[in-house]
Amino acid sequence: MDLGERRIGLAVGDSDVRGAFPAGHLVRTKLAQDLELVRQVAQERDIQGFVVGVPYTLQGEGGDGAKRAIRFKRALEKLTSLPVHSVDERFTSFEAEGLLREAGRQPSRDKGAVDEAAAVLILQRFQEIGPA
Repeated sequence: MDLGERRIGLAVGDSDVRGAFPAGHLVRTKLAQDLELVRQVAQERDIQGFVVGVPYTLQGEGGDGAKRAIRFKRALEKLTSLPVHSVDERFTSFEAEGLLREAGRQPSRDKGAVDEAAAVLILQRFQEIGPA
């Protein structure tokens, strides 16, 4: 998941083939409602675990965004018995915008697509290197 202030980008993967695919985005409201939407999506898609991107600073420290992501992760852990992992997501939104531009799309017109693409990158990073 790519946790933005306005949206949560979603991606799904298959641990057998190490693939990650866009799975839409959710519009954020309040933490409790966001968690319930994530839980519903997980149930509908038979998810086996979660990966939450944490936006650490260039120095590897946790700023405001990282603190919000860690709070979300902890709340999700209390809501579900499924594993909840985190991974360093530095630069994923920037990379996602570049990928969309390469595909001929305008990221500024579709922020949800940026969030989805960032979620794919977060899941791929987790599959490659493991949790933060």
